[in-house]
Amino acid sequence: MRRRLINSTLAVVLVVIAVFGVSLVIVETRTISSSAQENVNSEALRLVSVIDSRMLANEAVGPSALSEQVGPQRYARVDIPGREAIELGTRPDGSVIRGTAKGERGESVLVEESRSTVTREVGRTLLIIGAVALLAIVSAVLLAVRQANKLASPLTDLAETAERLGSGDPRPRHKRYGVHELDRVADVLDSSAERIGRMLTAERRLAADASHQLRTPLTALSMRLEEIALTDDLDTVKEEATIALTQVERLTDVVERLLTNSRDPRIGSAVVFDLDEVVKQQLEEWRPAYRSAGRAIVRSGKQGLRAVGTPGAVAQVLAALIENSLMHGGGTVAVRTRVTGNQTVVEVTDEGPGVPPDLGARIFERTISGRNSTGIGLAVARDLAEADGGRLEMLQQQPAVFALFLSRVARGPREPEPTIR
Repeated sequence: MRRRLINSTLAVVLVVIAVFGVSLVIVETRTISSSAQENVNSEALRLVSVIDSRMLANEAVGPSALSEQVGPQRYARVDIPGREAIELGTRPDGSVIRGTAKGERGESVLVEESRSTVTREVGRTLLIIGAVALLAIVSAVLLAVRQANKLASPLTDLAETAERLGSGDPRPRHKRYGVHELDRVADVLDSSAERIGRMLTAERRLAADASHQLRTPLTALSMRLEEIALTDDLDTVKEEATIALTQVERLTDVVERLLTNSRDPRIGSAVVFDLDEVVKQQLEEWRPAYRSAGRAIVRSGKQGLRAVGTPGAVAQVLAALIENSLMHGGGTVAVRTRVTGNQTVVEVTDEGPGVPPDLGARIFERTISGRNSTGIGLAVARDLAEADGGRLEMLQQQPAVFALFLSRVARGPREPEPTIR
């Protein structure tokens, strides 16, 4: 492209020089020839006028009196009737420019000038025109190179940006070139890079969230299946299989919820549900893991509470809190349900050292963890809670107390709210 721009610009300049340069040479040549002819004619007339004046005054008309009237490079011949011809200067050889004039007393004057004088003048003019044309060509080449670089370099940069996008590097360059069309292409590429970057981030986040959210339920499901494989009691097999099927349904709900949340985290499917069922399900699912760790998980607080939310999302939030206590806490884990105002609260606490002071409110940020873990669980739990209009907070750092706030649905006047003691 750079070579094409230079060649096309140079071709245009050469055409312009050829058209106007040739015309200018022709005009200048004719002007110089006409000027030389006029000068010779004028000199002949002037010489005749001088001769008439001297003859009228009865003054001598000779070479000495007329020599100063003729230019140094011209030849003049004066013919006076009855007298010998007077020659002034050296007669030129070759082609000449000739001018003649006749006086009132019959005298005639012939003035000649070598045409080489005109040729030299034309040559100087051609040299000037050629120098100007050469300067124009050099300027055009320099301008073409500059314009080619101004256009070709940005195109090269844009091609590299497109190649980087294709190779999986979605970082926008935010580089502009001062050319509207190229800047427009750069804007589109930067916008595409940002969109691709958001898409890749969402995909990586979905993969990380899915692996984190599915790891523990799959482990629990594996333990159920191992118990089924090791027992011969049909009733135990049916019970464990029923629990396993429930866990499979919850895993399906987890996957669907993660996919929905990855498309738009603001989309919720909140319904009125029985909070006891979700809490009971989580306790049953996590008790084997706590028994294996030599720890216990218990429940306290009010029972029979109804809340607004997505049961699967609430289960995932509680699972994240219970797993967090299993991995980072210590002692007995307590799941407590209570009511405050028009909200239902589920608190999860343990007897461990709590959250380190340097973490504080950053505990809900992604990749923030008190130990060598992913730091994803609490961040995903907070997003799930907010998607249903609830919120997840840390009420206390030492020992750690996490609380899930959900909108409460009041029971009828005849529906008591039993309390677990």
